[in-house]
Amino acid sequence: MFRSRTLWLWFLLLSTLSVGCQQTSTTPTTSTKRELILATTTSTYDSGLLDVLLPDFEKQTGYTVKVIAVGTGKALRMGKEGNADVLLTHAPAAEKPLVDEGWVVDYTLVMYNDFVVVGPPEDPAGLRGATSVADAFTRIAQAKALFASRGDDSGTHKKERAIWKAAGLNPEDASWYLETGQGMGATLRVASEKGAYTLTDRGTFLALRETLNLDILFEGDPVLLNIYHIMRVNPERYPHVNAEGGKALIAFFVDPAVQERIGRFGVEKFGQPLFHPAAGMTMEELKSRFQKGGSE
Repeated sequence: MFRSRTLWLWFLLLSTLSVGCQQTSTTPTTSTKRELILATTTSTYDSGLLDVLLPDFEKQTGYTVKVIAVGTGKALRMGKEGNADVLLTHAPAAEKPLVDEGWVVDYTLVMYNDFVVVGPPEDPAGLRGATSVADAFTRIAQAKALFASRGDDSGTHKKERAIWKAAGLNPEDASWYLETGQGMGATLRVASEKGAYTLTDRGTFLALRETLNLDILFEGDPVLLNIYHIMRVNPERYPHVNAEGGKALIAFFVDPAVQERIGRFGVEKFGQPLFHPAAGMTMEELKSRFQKGGSE
């Protein structure tokens, strides 16, 4: 009888420990819930925008934001795998499947800027005379001028590949085509050092321009519109995500005062904004405004 009672007590102890372990692995603690993981493109990080905005969000809400700056493709994968709470990216065509399939919710337009083609000031491929961005890329290929590609499945890389396709070209095996596998800031530095052309978002280029030997050589094609959305990972798919923190961050980015700050960011230093606010706009309104030259 003593042996049976001992075995029963051991069973109860092991069951309690098992439940405790399960609770530890699946139930976030209060401290964990105060941290918010934001997976975002490198352009929002390299431009310095997040360094300006996020400290105020943290002060207002008490959340601590952990920023993971990667290419948009990787940021979207992090969201689909439940490894982030909020995504801030700039590749609408790649974002759409995550929205349609329910991996993310509260898909919200935040801001926009544009892509530009930059390169050595002497412009050996003659991009200053190009009539479209596809024409600009064709001139680079015809001149066999060095082109630095991010090659990282980012939003910028996706846009670049779409332009090559529109031009009827596939340069990936060409000797003059260099894939850096790095973010926008690092790719701009490589292009500057090697005298190469590259496609970049305007915000990151302006933020780093003083350190680069590169000029904007082509801009203004409607194809180069660069749109940023924010979204949170669906808590119905991943109950562990910080749903309330995600809602708070999205509300912060679309707040009129924050939108105004986004529109002012960069003006004092560069004479122009690095991003234009777009919360509440329709895509038609945004495209029309972009074609008219930015914000009004």
